[in-house]
Amino acid sequence: MRKAHSATLAIFIWPCLQSGVFQQAREVTSIDPRDFAPDMPEQLQYAFMLKVIYRSILRELLVTFLLTLAFLNSVLMMEKMLRLSRLLSGVGASFFDMLKIILLLQPQLMLLTVPMSLLLSTLLVYGRMNHDSETIILRASGMDFRKISFPVAILGVLCFLLSVATSFYLSPKGSGRLREEVKTIIAVGSTHAIEEGTFNSSFRNIVILVKGKTPPDRLDDIFIYDSRRKDEPRVLMAREGRLFMQNGMTIGIDLKNGYMNIIKETTTTELFFKRYRFSLNLDYDASSPRNKEFTPLQLLKKIRTTGDGKERKSLYLEFNRRLSLPVVCLLLILLGPPLSLLSGKSGRLGGLAIGLLVFTVYYVLLAYCENLVLASRIPYYVGAWVPTVLLGAFAVIMFRKESLR
Repeated sequence: MRKAHSATLAIFIWPCLQSGVFQQAREVTSIDPRDFAPDMPEQLQYAFMLKVIYRSILRELLVTFLLTLAFLNSVLMMEKMLRLSRLLSGVGASFFDMLKIILLLQPQLMLLTVPMSLLLSTLLVYGRMNHDSETIILRASGMDFRKISFPVAILGVLCFLLSVATSFYLSPKGSGRLREEVKTIIAVGSTHAIEEGTFNSSFRNIVILVKGKTPPDRLDDIFIYDSRRKDEPRVLMAREGRLFMQNGMTIGIDLKNGYMNIIKETTTTELFFKRYRFSLNLDYDASSPRNKEFTPLQLLKKIRTTGDGKERKSLYLEFNRRLSLPVVCLLLILLGPPLSLLSGKSGRLGGLAIGLLVFTVYYVLLAYCENLVLASRIPYYVGAWVPTVLLGAFAVIMFRKESLR
C-alpha cells in the first residue's frame, strides 16, 4: 500500500478528527469529507489532505520547539548567571544591565540548545501522535514513514539555517559584545564595589573594610586582608585611597600613608609606605578575546599566524565545532522520528529522557575526543568529526529500519 488514495485516506483519517493533530486540522480548515466534490481528482484530494496534516503537525512542532528552546536556554543560563551575578552585583550592576547580559548570552547557548530543542520537540510531538495511535492511522491510510516525517524535515532545515547564522555570526558577535559590556559595567560601577562600614568580600580571597567613602572615588581609613597567596597572607591599613580602573578586569586602589604586614610561617614583616598601588582582580577573565569570539574566517586567519601547537589544535577544534553543530540539525531529521516511536508508549517523559540521553552521550563523546586531540593522541579532524559521524550513522540506520518496516 505504497500509494495512498483519497478515499482510503478519508476512511481512516477523517473519523479520527476528534483528537490531536487531526482535531487541529479540522479547526484549521473547517471542512468535512462531504465538502469534497464527487468529481474532484483523487490526487488533488490527497494533496489537499496532506497539506492540512503537514500544516497541523508543523504548527505543533514549532510551538513545542520554541517552548523547549526557552526552557533549555534558561537552564543552561543559570550557571553563567550565578557566576556573573556575583561579580556584577558587587559593582552595582542594575536590573537593565543584567537583562542586557542575559540577551547577549543567548547566541552562545543557542549553538547547543537549537539541536537539542529540535530533537526534543520531535520526540514529544511524534511520541504523542504515536501514543494516540495517529501514526498508525497515517500508515494505515497509505503514507510511508518518509512522508510522515516530512514536517520534521522542514523544521530541521530551518534549525540548520538558524544554527549556521548563530555559529558564523551571532555567537561570535554576541560573545564579543558580552565581554565589552561586562568591562563597561565594571568600569562604570567600580566605585560601588566597596561600601563604607561593611566588610566587602566581592573580590576573591580579599576582604575590605573602609570607614568613610567620598564620591566619586575616595576612601578613608582602609583595612584590607589579602589571602590570595596562602603561604603569605597580608594585612594592609591606610589613611586614604582612591579607586581607579586598571587594564583588563582589574580595579586598583591607590593607597596613601599606611603600612603592610606580611606573614610567612613564623616570621612577620612590617612595611610602611607613603604610596602603594593595590590591585583587585575580578573573578571574570575577559581581558582578551577568546576563540568563541572569532568567526570561522577569523579562526582560519589566526590558525595561519599561530605558532603554538596546542593553541592551533584548540583553534582547529573550535573551527570544526562551528561546522559540525549545524550539521547535527540535519542528522536529527533522520533520528528524531524513529526514536519517537520508541518513546511514544511511555509518554512525554519517555521522549524527554531519550532525547537527553542521546545528547548526553553525544556531548560526552565530543568532549572526550577533543581532549584526545589536545593530548596529541588523535588528529584534530578525527576528534572533531567522529561523534557527528557516529550520530549520523546511527540516525541513518534507525530511519532506514523504520522506513522498511
